[in-house]
Amino acid sequence: MRMYLTNRSAHQTKDIKRHSTLRVEARKPWIACNNGAVRRDFEAQSEDYETYQRRRKTEWKRRQGGQTFLDHLIINVRGGKGGDGCAAFHREKFLPFGPPSGGNGGRGGDVYILPTPELTTLTSVAKRIRGENGGNGQGTWQNGKNGAPLIIRVPLGTIVRELPRDDPRRAKDEWEAEAEALEGLDPADKQAKMRDKRWVHYPRHSESNVERDVFKEAEQMLYKQERDRRYARRKREIEQPVYLDLDKDMELEEDPNLPLGLPRKDALGHLIASGGQGGLGNPHFLSQDNRSPKFATRGHEGERVTLSLELKLLADIGFVGIPNAGKSTLLRALTGGRAKTEVAGYAFTTLNPVIGVVRVAADGSFEGGLSEGMVHDETLVEEAQNQAKMEEGAFADALTRNQQANSDAVARGFGVGHRFDIVEHFRFTIADNPGLITKASENVGLGHSFLRSMERSLGLVYVVDFSSPAPWNEIAILREELEQYLPGMSNKARMVIANKADLLAGDGDAASIEQAKLKLKRLEEFVEKEMLVVDDDGNRRSLSVVPISAKYSQNLKKVVELMQRYVVEARESLLRHESRTNEADGFHSFS
Repeated sequence: MRMYLTNRSAHQTKDIKRHSTLRVEARKPWIACNNGAVRRDFEAQSEDYETYQRRRKTEWKRRQGGQTFLDHLIINVRGGKGGDGCAAFHREKFLPFGPPSGGNGGRGGDVYILPTPELTTLTSVAKRIRGENGGNGQGTWQNGKNGAPLIIRVPLGTIVRELPRDDPRRAKDEWEAEAEALEGLDPADKQAKMRDKRWVHYPRHSESNVERDVFKEAEQMLYKQERDRRYARRKREIEQPVYLDLDKDMELEEDPNLPLGLPRKDALGHLIASGGQGGLGNPHFLSQDNRSPKFATRGHEGERVTLSLELKLLADIGFVGIPNAGKSTLLRALTGGRAKTEVAGYAFTTLNPVIGVVRVAADGSFEGGLSEGMVHDETLVEEAQNQAKMEEGAFADALTRNQQANSDAVARGFGVGHRFDIVEHFRFTIADNPGLITKASENVGLGHSFLRSMERSLGLVYVVDFSSPAPWNEIAILREELEQYLPGMSNKARMVIANKADLLAGDGDAASIEQAKLKLKRLEEFVEKEMLVVDDDGNRRSLSVVPISAKYSQNLKKVVELMQRYVVEARESLLRHESRTNEADGFHSFS
């Protein structure tokens, strides 16, 4: 007994050493899989270990605190497998030996991808997606049920790319997976396994079927069809790989001549993986030479494709600023505190982009400006104040925010929320992006994860801390990082917001006021001289400089007016560009 325990301890010691070695190997930025493909850590091969660790740490930080924003994802998509055909014969009274009656298998479900305006992150997209399999055929000529189509819903602004074959993150297709499963088998076992995957035999006739000439001819024809499908797939992957720019919502055009009472069809989206064809029942192999076919084919595997999803948010205006410049406070002030973003006095409070909607009335008033007297303080400070008031019983007889809005709406004629719908004249979206630091274009800090979310904004707005010693240096850093990431990106800038202006000349003495005016003048001169941008028509324009206090909602009406004008101009320019493109395409197709 003692000897048994000693040997067991020795085995445990070996296991501990082996697991320790595995843990050390797991810390390395590469993983050698059994199939030779590197899955999750492929990026580490093309970058040094320090950069890899920094990127992984950044991704971990972005997932903390319940922030589940996801803007890049690799997914493996597989169409539904076709149902198997049936080998059966018809039987009824006085007809003991009827004709072959096996039904065909149902087609596997296709997989589509559909842009959805309600989504803002890729968190809801699974990494492995499988289409519904088709139903198997049955006797008495009953075909299997087709698999229902599967729709992958992604946010607007998602770019879909198919990974090429030389990318180690790509999963194997159906033929490569089969070749891997057959590796190491002798020819006889390999042939038996391939036949078992492709054929359905009538009971107790599997051995006799493979010896018949009609079966061998059908098998040769089946392999020829597989080769043709495989060639067509390879040709499609080389000449037309999947690439989709989902920047517009899909709407299905209805035919006005359709009869009344038909159900309305919803758009399925773009097809990315086709389901497999259903297997053929034994009546398909009925011929003059084979009057009693006792075999049928199995359903084909669905297409397998590995896609890269990259989300680039479609906000009209994007805020660009260094950490702790007050971008989150400005977003809350413009939306009346309805935007769910955290405000704190330390850098990198915002780790993921946050989208807000600004609604404007015809007279220039906006929904966020109706909350008069609201102070947008730090999130923790507001929570502590509310908790203290609740414990003191101060909220017992106080009006709620909705009740206060209702009372104000009666006097004003309209209010916030749905009461603003009657006067809404224009709306646009704004994006609070994470803070930008030096070398962000080299993927330092949040790096590309932040800059990628601003590429599609119609306009950019620099937000600087006006209370800092040199706010003009902040603007120069922001412009330089934008240009290094994407040349010409800084030309989207339209305005400079000098936030935290309430911290200057707060005492109200004449000397402090004069000093603040001189500082604002110097900032305006720097922007006019150094920050000129080139618009789409090649004209050089200067940026507007607006001092504000987002915390106390001061001078925001001017900011909203300028943003509205920029958005209108950008949308009109975009429409003109699309019309010219459509006219050019129509001319080429006509010629």
